[in-house]
Amino acid sequence: MKTKSNNVFLKVKLSLVALAMFGFGYAIVPLYKAFCDATGINVLALGDRFIESSGDSKPLNTQVDTSRTVTVEFDANSRGPWYFKPEHNSLRVHPGEMTTIVYEFQNRQGRSITAQAVPSYAPEQAGPNFQKVECFCFTEHTLGPGEKKSFPVVFVVAPALSRDVKTITLSYTFFEVGGKTPAAPLVSGMTLVSAKDGT
Repeated sequence: MKTKSNNVFLKVKLSLVALAMFGFGYAIVPLYKAFCDATGINVLALGDRFIESSGDSKPLNTQVDTSRTVTVEFDANSRGPWYFKPEHNSLRVHPGEMTTIVYEFQNRQGRSITAQAVPSYAPEQAGPNFQKVECFCFTEHTLGPGEKKSFPVVFVVAPALSRDVKTITLSYTFFEVGGKTPAAPLVSGMTLVSAKDGT
């Protein structure tokens, strides 16, 4: 008789534990969100709050430093019969902001040519802080006689860039693969970076 009552007590106890676990699991999401909102630990929760208060339907990128702008100048050099030019000579960007610039290419010879671009930066400290997400310099390109192409460069200037740097010059030298690799453009303080490393 005592064993039977012990079994009933155990069943009730286990049922209460299971019910408490279910209730805790159900309540954990709103509790976690409230805790994160209060402490500011969860950046996504803070982002949701800012969106609600501003009435904007787009998520806010909290990594963009809107307190300053950097002018990025675009320079294009070609070694050979190429038309090679950026669509803009310069752009003003916020550090942390993803930006796209398009370069126009045309093979002006009567034969197909395979070529590649090598980037360089000025000032020297800008190189590690200029992050390219997409770039035509990552690979070789073959253009037929008279063929035209447009290629984007998608980049971000890292917020870690020194505040002393107000202007960055991104320079590309476009040359035929298989020929003699040209020297870096003669710009003071510019560092040549290998196209193979993707930087």
